[in-house]
Amino acid sequence: MEKLAEEGLRFTDFHTASACSPTRSMLLSGTDNHIAGLGQMAEFARNFPQAFKGKPGYEGSLNYKVAALSEILHDSGYFTFLSGKWHLGLLPKYWPSARGFEKSFTLLPGAGNHYKYFPRDEKTGEFSNFMAPLFEEDGHKIDPSGLPDDYYSSDYFTDKFLEKLNDKVRNDRPFLGLLTFTAPHWPYQAPPELIEKYAGVYDNGPRILRSSRIANATKRGIIPDGIEPHSVWTQRQDSWENLPEKEKKTQSKIMEIYAAMVDRMDYNIGRVITELKKKDEYDNTFILFMSDNGAEGMLMEAMPLKSQNFSDALKKYYNNSFKNLGKKDSFVWYSDEWAQAATAPSYMYKMWASEGGIRCPLVVHYPALIKKPDIKHEFVTVMDILPTILDIAGVCHPESPYHGREIVEVRGKSWLPFLIGKSNQVHSEDTVTGWELFSQLAIRKGQLKALFIPKPYGPGVWQLFDLSKDPAEMHDLSQSRPEKLNELINHWAEYVAETGLVETNISEFDMTKEMGVIYTKKKLYD
Repeated sequence: MEKLAEEGLRFTDFHTASACSPTRSMLLSGTDNHIAGLGQMAEFARNFPQAFKGKPGYEGSLNYKVAALSEILHDSGYFTFLSGKWHLGLLPKYWPSARGFEKSFTLLPGAGNHYKYFPRDEKTGEFSNFMAPLFEEDGHKIDPSGLPDDYYSSDYFTDKFLEKLNDKVRNDRPFLGLLTFTAPHWPYQAPPELIEKYAGVYDNGPRILRSSRIANATKRGIIPDGIEPHSVWTQRQDSWENLPEKEKKTQSKIMEIYAAMVDRMDYNIGRVITELKKKDEYDNTFILFMSDNGAEGMLMEAMPLKSQNFSDALKKYYNNSFKNLGKKDSFVWYSDEWAQAATAPSYMYKMWASEGGIRCPLVVHYPALIKKPDIKHEFVTVMDILPTILDIAGVCHPESPYHGREIVEVRGKSWLPFLIGKSNQVHSEDTVTGWELFSQLAIRKGQLKALFIPKPYGPGVWQLFDLSKDPAEMHDLSQSRPEKLNELINHWAEYVAETGLVETNISEFDMTKEMGVIYTKKKLYD
């Protein structure tokens, strides 16, 4: 990944949704998640039928109002394939094979064990609903028992990706390939020799790690010098420094496992690059690496899995003793304090409409077009990827009707004029972009962003931030610039009308209440 970044472009103001499946719907459709079918994560929408059931854009899958990138390119003669996580619909009519992917191997849900460890229900003998191993290949359901005994998600997804890439049915066609790792998603599991490689690296704790990452990012020009980082908050515990030594040791080990997972993912990306070079296709392949949300700090999406009590399931199926951490039958994740070390200097992490939840890493590598490696601070979104790829490929987005169905236009903008120097921006200062998940709201125009974080997670009122001077969202300008806040709130009303967004009352959509969790949030340090 470092080599791709050094030879390509690094974008520092790339924005996604605040959670994974909504972002994936935007990636493949070029439009807003509330239009593409993931107006809310399916795992949560099912728990709140009073708010979302039957509402357009809330199908919980990539709907048929959009033309998927894979469908468009396949129609244009491209060989299309996917290996890894799908999370855009569990039923066959929503599988990759139904959305333009000629070849596929996917884990259908949003997460799974990284090793071949799939517990069975003691009464029925069937696979447990908790972290259910639901796989498909080329449109057919796969029995996970048939996976190799040495199955490890990042390795096997890459094996399948390379297998599809080299499938004889491709012939000499250009290709669209998606390699969608589940690493480093929880549960954190990794090869022991790689975990050992990072022994002791995180023993100084998240505060020191956060400071060093901010310093390094500043030195590299990824964040401007002099930026005031946001304060660190927690909902779980005291600061790492106040933990018992035994707990510190466990927390450090969990971070070592996380690092090992990233290391193995990086190794597998290298395998793909090696194969492209071997095939003499590396220089003519547009490679994009991204994350689909900010660092995970809440574990919220895991709670309603099949309505099964989460803590009981962990006790029943997993062994989280210190010696067992990182192995196939362990299930751990890192704390919100570590997550804020990852998203610094931004505020918070995944599931939040603040920058820590929606501003993500993006690397673009394409030697045929990018002649000068650089760091770009231009505001771009995940919705831009579809029009950018179509523009580079010389393929037009289809008009409606498409395959007998009415489809929407894209909301994203092509990066191509910006990449080749014909334009100094992707989005004009008048472009308005909105976000909403879990009743957290945000609307941005130019460098001004209005943010609404409901209680108990935030103040429960609209705030205003100037991201050009305050990317960490530390200084609320709503009182000093009320006219700008009102302008953005008006834009919010337009965004709701354009996307069909269902605005929810936090009292009806209280995740903590639903899961029996008492939410407390306290400041740790600046």
